[in-house]
Amino acid sequence: MKTILQAFEWYLPNDSKHWQHLTRLVPALKKMGITGVWLPPASKAASGVQDVGYGTYDLYDLGEFDQKGTVPTKYGTKTDYLTLIKTLHEYEIEAYADIVFDHFIGADSTEIVEAKAFSFSDRLNPSSDEEQVEVWTKFTFPGRAGKYNDYIWTAKNFSGVDYDERSHSHAIFEFAGQSWAPEVDTENGNYDYLMGANLDMAVPETVEQLEKWGQWFVNETQIDGFRLDAVKHIDFDYFKSWLLARKAQMNREEMPFVVGEYWSDNLEKLTSYLDNSGNVIQLFDVPLHFNLYHASASNGAFDMRQIFANTLTAVRSDYAVTFVDNHDTQEGQALQSWIEGWFKEQAYSLILLRKSGTPVVFWGDLYGIPVNQVAAVGSGLEKMLHLRAKLTIERESDYFDHPDIVGWTGLGNFAHRAIGFAVVLTNAAGGTKRMTIGAEHAGKTYIDLLAHVSEKIILDSDGRAEFPVNDGSVSIWVDENLAGELAIEGRASA
Repeated sequence: MKTILQAFEWYLPNDSKHWQHLTRLVPALKKMGITGVWLPPASKAASGVQDVGYGTYDLYDLGEFDQKGTVPTKYGTKTDYLTLIKTLHEYEIEAYADIVFDHFIGADSTEIVEAKAFSFSDRLNPSSDEEQVEVWTKFTFPGRAGKYNDYIWTAKNFSGVDYDERSHSHAIFEFAGQSWAPEVDTENGNYDYLMGANLDMAVPETVEQLEKWGQWFVNETQIDGFRLDAVKHIDFDYFKSWLLARKAQMNREEMPFVVGEYWSDNLEKLTSYLDNSGNVIQLFDVPLHFNLYHASASNGAFDMRQIFANTLTAVRSDYAVTFVDNHDTQEGQALQSWIEGWFKEQAYSLILLRKSGTPVVFWGDLYGIPVNQVAAVGSGLEKMLHLRAKLTIERESDYFDHPDIVGWTGLGNFAHRAIGFAVVLTNAAGGTKRMTIGAEHAGKTYIDLLAHVSEKIILDSDGRAEFPVNDGSVSIWVDENLAGELAIEGRASA
């Protein structure tokens, strides 16, 4: 089973040492059961080392050229990046690149174009006639001086910007002769435009250049898969051909791992995108994230029977990438919806110890967020990771039949021997849940792997028991003979 680490958070130090630090962590990640690592954007961004990476400036500069005031990116040099990927592969861990194809930022010079202005809340009805505006759309990359690719990006590659340098006015300016892509999210009428100079996928030269970069990037890095940024803002048909080309380039029979960020809790929008993209992209289960968020923030009022209601996990589990929090939801960010600390273990049990979905563990939960004084979730999360690493769940029985206390049991194998386990959790008062593991495990003694409950439980002749859980907590019940094998092996500090 895949277990992915999102290997960054928003407030990492701007010291260009993160690729090196991750390289040192690789052996510990392997022991923890991580099978894939989602790396932050590697290309030079508009704010240099201050940029988390989403303000894309030069896709070909992976920390190699003196641009935007620096040679390395926030995370390090190109050599550091390639060394990290090579080390991950040595430990049989896949590396996934964060791809930002929505926009470029930080142009080297301006151009004069004709454009119509639109308000930020209505992208369908212009608020002005066509007029001349001065826009930052010419990207010449002087620091790279044509190495790898000598293409100059100009206004013809973009459909709009949000700033007129001549009048110093802010609006959304759609360029004359170009238009917003019709197949995008319908928020604000049309949500093609997000920020910066908006890439126009209807322009053949734009598509051709992004394809050339894809070929170069995969050959240069030997990356294994992709996280696609802001797909709700990019023509829904675009990525199919780009990704199929990467599959052929990688010489794979199956698609590489690809997950798109479509930030919406509207399940119908997510399933529609999956259909429109030809099922070559998985999606983050944003509706599940919001269910977890509401469960943590509602002081016990959330009905836990509905924790998987209207989620991608419930209806398209093979295409659901589950997560608890990420760099956008953490405190201080535009999409802040931080799941409170007391509910983190419950949330992670729901994505790590079930058959459905591909779980992503957030760096800030595994290692903490010092800037926000947020502590790591702790040993409970690490124990779940160690259990998942050797666990194959073959059968699952759900007991989501109480507004507060819910649970499930699983049968499968752990390190190639048959086991059973039980998970019980609550967002309010504690209690017990009567659940059946299986008669083949009758008479075995079970203990709480997380040690929140100290008592031992003996399964009856049907392999059934009353499994307790404390207030606002989760307990993971396993055979006491198994628990000793799940000792944490020296986690490397962040």
